[in-house]
Amino acid sequence: MNRAVAPRARPLPGFFVSRKAYGHIPMQIRIKLYASLSKLLPEGVKPHEGFLLDIDDAMTPNQLIDLLKIPRPMAHLILCNGTYIKPADRDSAVFEPDDVFAVWPPVAGG
Repeated sequence: MNRAVAPRARPLPGFFVSRKAYGHIPMQIRIKLYASLSKLLPEGVKPHEGFLLDIDDAMTPNQLIDLLKIPRPMAHLILCNGTYIKPADRDSAVFEPDDVFAVWPPVAGG
């Protein structure tokens, strides 16, 4: 199967946590923000493509949400590689290199 690869966006400045400082291993994950959160994406990045971000292997989903400046009540649905992360599990390190972290705000409809 020929799979299209999303363009490689530059990591946002100031988001890399150094291994030297903390003794943890840096890695890259892809960040995707949907609906009203897409305004927080770097300019020109499409929500379904997302962008690459360097993080520390000990970072938790809640720490990442804070780093991205997403108010926690606005991070309603959070997936890592398509698997839902329950609110009770968002303070545990779950990331592996090349993971895809996707966030949706609360939505209403009828």
